[in-house]
Amino acid sequence: MIAIRKSAERGHFDHGWLDTRHTFSFGAYQDPAHEHFRALRVLNEDRVKAGLGFGTHGHRDMEIVTYVLDGALGHRDSLGNGSVLRAGDLQRMTAGTGIRHSEFNPSPAKGVHFYQLWLFPERAGLTPSYEELRAPARAGAGLRLVAAPDGRDGAMAIHQDARIYLAKLKEGGRERHALAPGRHAWLQVLRGNLSLNGEELEEGDGAALSDVSEILLAAGAPAEAMLFDLA
Repeated sequence: MIAIRKSAERGHFDHGWLDTRHTFSFGAYQDPAHEHFRALRVLNEDRVKAGLGFGTHGHRDMEIVTYVLDGALGHRDSLGNGSVLRAGDLQRMTAGTGIRHSEFNPSPAKGVHFYQLWLFPERAGLTPSYEELRAPARAGAGLRLVAAPDGRDGAMAIHQDARIYLAKLKEGGRERHALAPGRHAWLQVLRGNLSLNGEELEEGDGAALSDVSEILLAAGAPAEAMLFDLA
Protein backbone atom coordinates (compact mmCIF):
# COMPACT_ATOMS: atom_id res chain seq x y z
CA MET A 1 0.00 0.00 0.00
CA ILE A 2 1.22 3.48 -0.92
CA ALA A 3 -0.34 6.59 0.65
CA ILE A 4 0.76 9.82 -1.03
CA ARG A 5 1.11 13.09 0.88
CA LYS A 6 1.10 15.88 -1.71
CA SER A 7 3.37 18.86 -1.17
CA ALA A 8 0.48 21.33 -1.19
CA GLU A 9 -1.28 19.40 1.60
CA ARG A 10 1.52 20.08 4.08
CA GLY A 11 1.27 22.74 6.74
CA HIS A 12 2.76 26.00 5.45
CA PHE A 13 3.81 29.20 7.23
CA ASP A 14 5.67 32.19 5.83
CA HIS A 15 7.12 34.19 8.72
CA GLY A 16 9.08 36.52 6.47
CA TRP A 17 12.50 35.36 7.65
CA LEU A 18 11.40 31.69 7.54
CA ASP A 19 9.31 29.84 4.96
CA THR A 20 8.46 26.43 6.42
CA ARG A 21 6.42 23.38 5.40
CA HIS A 22 5.42 20.59 7.79
CA THR A 23 4.57 17.07 6.67
CA PHE A 24 3.42 16.17 10.20
CA SER A 25 1.92 18.16 13.07
CA PHE A 26 4.44 20.69 14.34
CA GLY A 27 4.07 23.85 16.41
CA ALA A 28 1.03 25.84 15.30
CA TYR A 29 0.24 23.27 12.58
CA GLN A 30 -1.83 20.46 14.04
CA ASP A 31 -3.32 17.71 11.87
CA PRO A 32 -4.65 14.64 13.75
CA ALA A 33 -4.51 12.64 10.50
CA HIS A 34 -0.77 13.30 10.13
CA GLU A 35 0.90 13.17 13.55
CA HIS A 36 3.78 10.88 12.54
CA PHE A 37 4.59 7.80 10.49
CA ARG A 38 6.08 4.95 12.52
CA ALA A 39 9.15 6.46 14.29
CA LEU A 40 9.27 9.47 11.94
CA ARG A 41 7.78 12.30 14.01
CA VAL A 42 8.79 15.52 12.20
CA LEU A 43 9.63 16.22 8.56
CA ASN A 44 10.06 19.94 7.93
CA GLU A 45 11.29 21.75 4.83
CA ASP A 46 12.73 25.15 5.78
CA ARG A 47 14.02 28.15 3.89
CA VAL A 48 15.74 30.84 6.01
CA LYS A 49 16.69 34.26 4.68
CA ALA A 50 20.24 35.60 4.75
CA GLY A 51 21.64 36.56 8.15
CA LEU A 52 18.70 35.18 10.13
CA GLY A 53 17.86 31.98 11.99
CA PHE A 54 16.57 30.17 15.05
CA GLY A 55 17.75 31.47 18.42
CA THR A 56 18.98 29.17 21.18
CA HIS A 57 16.30 26.66 22.15
CA GLY A 58 16.13 23.24 23.74
CA HIS A 59 15.14 19.67 22.81
CA ARG A 60 14.76 16.41 24.72
CA ASP A 61 14.35 12.74 23.82
CA MET A 62 14.46 13.04 20.03
CA GLU A 63 16.85 12.03 17.23
CA ILE A 64 17.24 15.10 14.99
CA VAL A 65 18.74 14.93 11.49
CA THR A 66 19.32 17.96 9.27
CA TYR A 67 20.19 17.90 5.56
CA VAL A 68 21.25 21.07 3.73
CA LEU A 69 20.17 21.27 0.09
CA ASP A 70 21.36 24.80 -0.76
CA GLY A 71 23.26 27.53 1.04
CA ALA A 72 24.84 27.23 4.49
CA LEU A 73 23.52 26.59 8.00
CA GLY A 74 25.43 27.55 11.12
CA HIS A 75 25.10 25.47 14.30
CA ARG A 76 26.07 26.00 17.93
CA ASP A 77 25.05 23.83 20.87
CA SER A 78 25.44 23.30 24.61
CA LEU A 79 27.88 20.43 24.00
CA GLY A 80 30.39 22.95 22.66
CA ASN A 81 29.94 22.16 18.96
CA GLY A 82 30.04 24.98 16.44
CA SER A 83 30.21 24.56 12.68
CA VAL A 84 28.71 25.53 9.33
CA LEU A 85 26.92 22.91 7.24
CA ARG A 86 26.95 23.45 3.50
CA ALA A 87 24.97 21.96 0.62
CA GLY A 88 25.19 18.16 0.80
CA ASP A 89 26.14 18.08 4.49
CA LEU A 90 24.13 16.27 7.16
CA GLN A 91 23.98 16.52 10.93
CA ARG A 92 22.69 14.17 13.63
CA MET A 93 21.85 15.37 17.11
CA THR A 94 20.69 13.07 19.90
CA ALA A 95 18.76 15.36 22.23
CA GLY A 96 18.40 12.73 24.96
CA THR A 97 18.35 14.18 28.48
CA GLY A 98 18.51 17.68 27.04
CA ILE A 99 20.45 19.81 24.58
CA ARG A 100 20.27 23.47 23.60
CA HIS A 101 21.30 24.77 20.20
CA SER A 102 20.88 27.55 17.66
CA GLU A 103 20.66 27.40 13.87
CA PHE A 104 21.34 30.41 11.68
CA ASN A 105 22.13 31.41 8.13
CA PRO A 106 25.64 32.93 8.17
CA SER A 107 25.42 34.29 4.62
CA PRO A 108 24.85 38.05 4.24
CA ALA A 109 23.21 37.56 0.84
CA LYS A 110 22.00 34.01 0.16
CA GLY A 111 19.16 32.02 1.68
CA VAL A 112 19.53 28.48 3.02
CA HIS A 113 17.24 25.58 2.13
CA PHE A 114 17.23 22.48 4.30
CA TYR A 115 15.18 19.60 5.62
CA GLN A 116 15.02 18.74 9.29
CA LEU A 117 13.51 15.52 10.59
CA TRP A 118 12.92 14.11 14.04
CA LEU A 119 12.69 10.45 14.98
CA PHE A 120 11.44 9.03 18.24
CA PRO A 121 14.49 7.50 20.02
CA GLU A 122 14.68 3.84 21.01
CA ARG A 123 14.36 4.94 24.66
CA ALA A 124 14.22 8.08 26.74
CA GLY A 125 17.13 9.49 28.71
CA LEU A 126 19.95 8.96 26.21
CA THR A 127 23.20 10.89 26.62
CA PRO A 128 23.14 13.90 24.25
CA SER A 129 25.56 13.66 21.31
CA TYR A 130 26.32 15.23 17.95
CA GLU A 131 27.67 14.06 14.60
CA GLU A 132 28.18 15.39 11.07
CA LEU A 133 28.47 13.74 7.66
CA ARG A 134 30.14 15.85 5.01
CA ALA A 135 30.25 13.54 1.99
CA PRO A 136 27.30 14.35 -0.30
CA ALA A 137 25.64 11.65 -2.37
CA ARG A 138 26.67 11.54 -6.04
CA ALA A 139 24.16 11.40 -8.88
CA GLY A 140 23.82 7.89 -10.23
CA ALA A 141 25.83 6.34 -7.37
CA GLY A 142 22.86 4.43 -5.93
CA LEU A 143 21.10 4.80 -2.61
CA ARG A 144 23.52 6.31 -0.10
CA LEU A 145 23.06 5.19 3.50
CA VAL A 146 23.45 8.30 5.65
CA ALA A 147 22.05 7.18 9.03
CA ALA A 148 21.61 3.77 10.67
CA PRO A 149 21.48 2.28 14.19
CA ASP A 150 25.00 0.87 13.95
CA GLY A 151 26.54 3.71 11.94
CA ARG A 152 27.72 1.18 9.36
CA ASP A 153 29.29 2.04 6.01
CA GLY A 154 30.24 5.51 7.21
CA ALA A 155 26.67 6.49 8.09
CA MET A 156 25.73 8.57 11.12
CA ALA A 157 24.61 6.53 14.13
CA ILE A 158 20.99 7.05 15.18
CA HIS A 159 19.30 5.54 18.23
CA GLN A 160 16.29 4.01 16.49
CA ASP A 161 15.57 1.02 14.27
CA ALA A 162 15.59 3.16 11.15
CA ARG A 163 17.81 3.62 8.12
CA ILE A 164 17.94 6.81 6.10
CA TYR A 165 19.10 6.86 2.48
CA LEU A 166 19.70 9.64 -0.03
CA ALA A 167 19.17 9.04 -3.73
CA LYS A 168 20.34 11.36 -6.51
CA LEU A 169 19.01 10.14 -9.83
CA LYS A 170 20.29 11.18 -13.22
CA GLU A 171 18.01 11.64 -16.20
CA GLY A 172 16.57 8.20 -16.88
CA GLY A 173 17.98 6.91 -13.58
CA ARG A 174 16.44 4.02 -11.64
CA GLU A 175 17.05 2.80 -8.09
CA ARG A 176 15.69 -0.23 -6.22
CA HIS A 177 15.41 -0.94 -2.51
CA ALA A 178 14.20 -4.20 -0.98
CA LEU A 179 11.92 -3.76 2.01
CA ALA A 180 12.09 -6.67 4.47
CA PRO A 181 8.85 -8.29 5.70
CA GLY A 182 7.25 -6.21 8.46
CA ARG A 183 9.20 -3.06 7.52
CA HIS A 184 7.70 0.22 6.35
CA ALA A 185 9.08 3.16 4.39
CA TRP A 186 8.60 6.86 3.80
CA LEU A 187 9.88 8.51 0.64
CA GLN A 188 10.29 12.30 0.43
CA VAL A 189 11.00 13.95 -2.93
CA LEU A 190 13.55 16.68 -2.27
CA ARG A 191 14.11 17.94 -5.80
CA GLY A 192 12.61 17.23 -9.19
CA ASN A 193 9.93 14.67 -10.06
CA LEU A 194 10.09 10.89 -10.04
CA SER A 195 7.93 7.79 -10.05
CA LEU A 196 7.61 5.50 -7.04
CA ASN A 197 6.44 2.00 -8.00
CA GLY A 198 4.66 3.61 -10.94
CA GLU A 199 3.11 6.48 -8.91
CA GLU A 200 4.14 9.93 -10.13
CA LEU A 201 5.50 12.23 -7.41
CA GLU A 202 6.52 15.87 -7.63
CA GLU A 203 9.00 17.95 -5.63
CA GLY A 204 7.88 18.16 -2.00
CA ASP A 205 5.58 15.12 -2.22
CA GLY A 206 5.94 12.31 0.28
CA ALA A 207 4.64 8.75 0.39
CA ALA A 208 4.11 6.15 3.12
CA LEU A 209 4.67 2.53 2.12
CA SER A 210 3.51 -0.60 3.95
CA ASP A 211 3.10 -4.21 2.81
CA VAL A 212 5.49 -3.52 -0.07
CA SER A 213 8.50 -5.78 -0.75
CA GLU A 214 10.37 -3.59 -3.23
CA ILE A 215 10.69 0.13 -3.83
CA LEU A 216 11.44 1.22 -7.39
CA LEU A 217 12.38 4.82 -8.15
CA ALA A 218 12.61 6.14 -11.70
CA ALA A 219 13.34 9.67 -12.89
CA GLY A 220 12.84 11.14 -16.35
CA ALA A 221 14.97 14.15 -15.34
CA PRO A 222 17.48 14.69 -12.49
CA ALA A 223 15.83 14.24 -9.08
CA GLU A 224 16.74 13.76 -5.43
CA ALA A 225 14.88 11.90 -2.70
CA MET A 226 15.25 10.77 0.91
CA LEU A 227 14.13 7.25 1.82
CA PHE A 228 13.36 6.08 5.37
CA ASP A 229 13.35 2.32 6.06
CA LEU A 230 11.39 1.96 9.32
CA ALA A 231 10.31 -0.74 11.76
